[in-house]
Amino acid sequence: MNLKLVLWGGIGVLLLAVAVFATWVFSLPPARAAAAQPPISAEEAVATLSALRPPRRERPLIAVIGINDATETTDYLMPYGILRRADVADVVMLATGPGPVKLFPALTVEPDATVAEFEARHPEGADYVIVPAMSRDDDPTALNWLKSQAAKGAVVIGVCYGARVVGAAGLLDGKRATTHWYFLKKLRNDNPTMQYVADRRLVVDRGVATTTGITASIPMMLTLIEAIAGRDKAETVARDLGLNEWDARHDSGAFKLTRPFALTVMGNILAFWNREQLGIELTPGMDEVSLALVADAWSRTYLSRAVAFAGSADTVETRNGISIIPDQVATDWPAEELVPAFADRKPGEALDQALLAIGARYGDRTADVVATQLEYPGRQTGR
Repeated sequence: MNLKLVLWGGIGVLLLAVAVFATWVFSLPPARAAAAQPPISAEEAVATLSALRPPRRERPLIAVIGINDATETTDYLMPYGILRRADVADVVMLATGPGPVKLFPALTVEPDATVAEFEARHPEGADYVIVPAMSRDDDPTALNWLKSQAAKGAVVIGVCYGARVVGAAGLLDGKRATTHWYFLKKLRNDNPTMQYVADRRLVVDRGVATTTGITASIPMMLTLIEAIAGRDKAETVARDLGLNEWDARHDSGAFKLTRPFALTVMGNILAFWNREQLGIELTPGMDEVSLALVADAWSRTYLSRAVAFAGSADTVETRNGISIIPDQVATDWPAEELVPAFADRKPGEALDQALLAIGARYGDRTADVVATQLEYPGRQTGR
């Protein structure tokens, strides 16, 4: 009798949990496609560029900081790759401590230096500091260094939820800002005097810039390049990235936790028997921006994870000098378990191709889930 009571009690708890989950899911709004937004005014565009002008050096010094154990893949690699290909500044990739930087959700890299080594070489500080999303916002080395750089006059740029780290350093107090849609509520709670700005992919206010989700680092870096070297240079880099235009416009209301998003994620999580490990072969000179976008996208399906492999354990240097550490050593990989080739694609095209391939492999709703995580307005189907 006691066993029956336990079993029935367990079934009752399970049914209650299912009912609560179903109630929550169906309380969520449906998805909708991103809508066209009004153009950015000339006055706002000029003010943004003016606020991003190099504070000191004619050829600026830009530092991208990450913590060793978990820094977001695209936030860390994409600004570095875009700025290095522009060749309008000296750019260094830093870590809080010695050793490699483990990125999430994919890839591992060797940084150029530690923050301590940077301090020794450049006691006057950087002109710009780029802060990616990190697994935590309380790393004392990162926070102390960031405060020090801001005090020396660096413009601090929080990419995606890197705004959380910027806020933890006390740099968002009383300032206008934005961040990734999923973390906005927490950021506002943690920084009550911050003024959230909707419908902008990037916001600049008194020495601090912030962006919306992961892919917003592209227009952010192009805007920074324009501020440093002019519109013509920024347009040249944009074409190299596969973009015809960019600006700060954004439909923030199109990115939120929706019913299709929640149902798709839960369904993919529950399909534990269907997990895949998909290989990306590392080759010397490959485009690090395309690599970051593709590896990131294929690792956000809740069904697959991208694994970087090479013929030896040696690091592989990308087009602009990033040293990638292979996850696995392999000379061969099953063709059906390879991420579709993207070496001949510009970064913008590589991401679109990856989302199409994800849709073909796992369904369009999973591709939409990935695009929503990346806060990528290029794919908003409204499903």
